[in-house]
Amino acid sequence: MNEQPLERTTPERGTEGASPRRRGLAGWADPRGRRLGGLAFILNRLTGLGVLLYLSFHLVVLSLLARGPSAWDGFVSIAGSPLFLAFDVVLVFGLLFHGLNGIRVTLVGFGLVVERQRAMFVALMIVGAIALAVAAVRIFTAG
Repeated sequence: MNEQPLERTTPERGTEGASPRRRGLAGWADPRGRRLGGLAFILNRLTGLGVLLYLSFHLVVLSLLARGPSAWDGFVSIAGSPLFLAFDVVLVFGLLFHGLNGIRVTLVGFGLVVERQRAMFVALMIVGAIALAVAAVRIFTAG
Protein backbone atom coordinates (compact mmCIF):
# COMPACT_ATOMS: atom_id res chain seq x y z
CA MET A 1 0.00 0.00 0.00
CA ASN A 2 1.27 3.45 -0.86
CA GLU A 3 1.79 5.47 2.32
CA GLN A 4 2.69 8.69 0.54
CA PRO A 5 0.17 11.53 0.85
CA LEU A 6 -1.90 12.06 -2.26
CA GLU A 7 -1.55 15.34 -4.08
CA ARG A 8 -4.42 17.22 -5.62
CA THR A 9 -3.92 17.99 -9.23
CA THR A 10 -5.75 20.26 -11.56
CA PRO A 11 -5.24 20.47 -15.31
CA GLU A 12 -4.49 24.19 -15.08
CA ARG A 13 -1.97 24.13 -12.22
CA GLY A 14 -0.52 20.67 -12.09
CA THR A 15 0.75 19.74 -8.64
CA GLU A 16 2.51 23.01 -7.88
CA GLY A 17 0.67 25.04 -5.28
CA ALA A 18 -1.76 22.23 -4.54
CA SER A 19 -2.05 21.25 -0.91
CA PRO A 20 -1.33 17.62 -0.13
CA ARG A 21 -4.11 15.50 1.28
CA ARG A 22 -3.46 14.43 4.82
CA ARG A 23 -4.37 11.10 6.29
CA GLY A 24 -5.47 10.19 9.76
CA LEU A 25 -6.97 12.67 12.18
CA ALA A 26 -5.37 15.66 10.46
CA GLY A 27 -6.97 14.71 7.15
CA TRP A 28 -10.28 13.97 8.82
CA ALA A 29 -10.63 17.57 9.98
CA ASP A 30 -8.72 19.35 7.21
CA PRO A 31 -11.18 21.84 5.63
CA ARG A 32 -8.95 22.77 2.68
CA GLY A 33 -10.41 21.89 -0.68
CA ARG A 34 -13.77 20.87 0.78
CA ARG A 35 -17.07 22.12 -0.44
CA LEU A 36 -20.19 22.68 1.62
CA GLY A 37 -20.94 18.95 1.82
CA GLY A 38 -17.44 18.21 3.09
CA LEU A 39 -17.65 20.90 5.74
CA ALA A 40 -21.08 19.61 6.77
CA PHE A 41 -19.52 16.14 7.04
CA ILE A 42 -16.76 17.39 9.37
CA LEU A 43 -19.20 19.38 11.49
CA ASN A 44 -21.54 16.38 11.67
CA ARG A 45 -18.71 14.28 13.08
CA LEU A 46 -17.74 16.95 15.59
CA THR A 47 -21.31 17.49 16.76
CA GLY A 48 -21.72 13.72 17.08
CA LEU A 49 -18.68 13.60 19.34
CA GLY A 50 -20.02 16.58 21.27
CA VAL A 51 -23.37 14.86 21.84
CA LEU A 52 -21.53 11.73 23.01
CA LEU A 53 -19.47 13.85 25.41
CA TYR A 54 -22.66 15.51 26.69
CA LEU A 55 -24.33 12.15 27.31
CA SER A 56 -21.33 11.04 29.36
CA PHE A 57 -21.41 14.28 31.35
CA HIS A 58 -25.16 13.90 31.81
CA LEU A 59 -24.71 10.48 33.40
CA VAL A 60 -22.12 11.91 35.80
CA VAL A 61 -24.50 14.72 36.74
CA LEU A 62 -27.34 12.27 37.32
CA SER A 63 -25.11 10.33 39.69
CA LEU A 64 -25.22 13.39 41.95
CA LEU A 65 -28.78 12.39 42.80
CA ALA A 66 -27.42 9.30 44.53
CA ARG A 67 -25.30 11.51 46.80
CA GLY A 68 -28.30 13.30 48.22
CA PRO A 69 -30.07 16.64 48.05
CA SER A 70 -27.05 18.74 49.04
CA ALA A 71 -24.94 17.50 46.11
CA TRP A 72 -27.83 18.03 43.69
CA ASP A 73 -28.65 21.49 45.03
CA GLY A 74 -25.02 22.51 44.58
CA PHE A 75 -25.16 21.50 40.93
CA VAL A 76 -28.48 23.25 40.34
CA SER A 77 -27.02 26.52 41.62
CA ILE A 78 -24.17 26.21 39.10
CA ALA A 79 -26.51 25.17 36.28
CA GLY A 80 -28.30 28.52 36.43
CA SER A 81 -25.16 30.55 35.74
CA PRO A 82 -24.85 32.40 32.41
CA LEU A 83 -21.79 30.37 31.40
CA PHE A 84 -23.61 27.11 31.97
CA LEU A 85 -26.65 28.41 30.08
CA ALA A 86 -24.35 29.31 27.17
CA PHE A 87 -23.18 25.69 27.13
CA ASP A 88 -26.85 24.68 26.94
CA VAL A 89 -27.20 26.80 23.79
CA VAL A 90 -24.09 25.12 22.33
CA LEU A 91 -25.66 21.76 23.15
CA VAL A 92 -28.89 22.72 21.38
CA PHE A 93 -26.82 23.81 18.35
CA GLY A 94 -25.04 20.45 18.30
CA LEU A 95 -28.27 18.50 18.60
CA LEU A 96 -30.01 20.56 15.92
CA PHE A 97 -27.13 20.45 13.46
CA HIS A 98 -26.46 16.76 13.95
CA GLY A 99 -30.13 15.83 13.72
CA LEU A 100 -31.05 18.03 10.77
CA ASN A 101 -27.91 17.20 8.81
CA GLY A 102 -28.55 13.54 9.63
CA ILE A 103 -31.94 13.82 7.92
CA ARG A 104 -30.22 15.20 4.81
CA VAL A 105 -27.53 12.50 4.87
CA THR A 106 -30.18 9.78 5.24
CA LEU A 107 -32.27 11.08 2.34
CA VAL A 108 -29.19 11.41 0.13
CA GLY A 109 -28.13 7.90 1.16
CA PHE A 110 -31.49 6.56 0.00
CA GLY A 111 -30.99 8.42 -3.29
CA LEU A 112 -33.98 10.71 -2.80
CA VAL A 113 -32.52 14.23 -2.98
CA VAL A 114 -29.04 13.71 -4.36
CA GLU A 115 -29.28 16.52 -6.91
CA ARG A 116 -30.88 18.93 -4.41
CA GLN A 117 -28.81 18.19 -1.32
CA ARG A 118 -27.17 21.63 -1.17
CA ALA A 119 -30.56 23.38 -1.21
CA MET A 120 -31.86 20.94 1.36
CA PHE A 121 -28.84 21.59 3.59
CA VAL A 122 -29.38 25.35 3.39
CA ALA A 123 -33.11 25.01 4.09
CA LEU A 124 -32.54 22.72 7.07
CA MET A 125 -29.87 25.02 8.48
CA ILE A 126 -32.27 27.99 8.22
CA VAL A 127 -34.87 25.97 10.14
CA GLY A 128 -32.14 25.04 12.63
CA ALA A 129 -31.02 28.65 13.04
CA ILE A 130 -34.57 29.76 13.78
CA ALA A 131 -35.04 26.92 16.27
CA LEU A 132 -31.68 27.76 17.88
CA ALA A 133 -32.63 31.42 18.25
CA VAL A 134 -35.95 30.49 19.87
CA ALA A 135 -34.22 27.99 22.16
CA ALA A 136 -31.52 30.50 23.17
CA VAL A 137 -34.13 33.11 24.08
CA ARG A 138 -36.07 30.55 26.10
CA ILE A 139 -32.95 29.25 27.85
CA PHE A 140 -31.80 32.69 28.93
CA THR A 141 -35.23 34.05 29.86
CA ALA A 142 -36.70 31.00 31.63
CA GLY A 143 -37.20 30.98 35.32
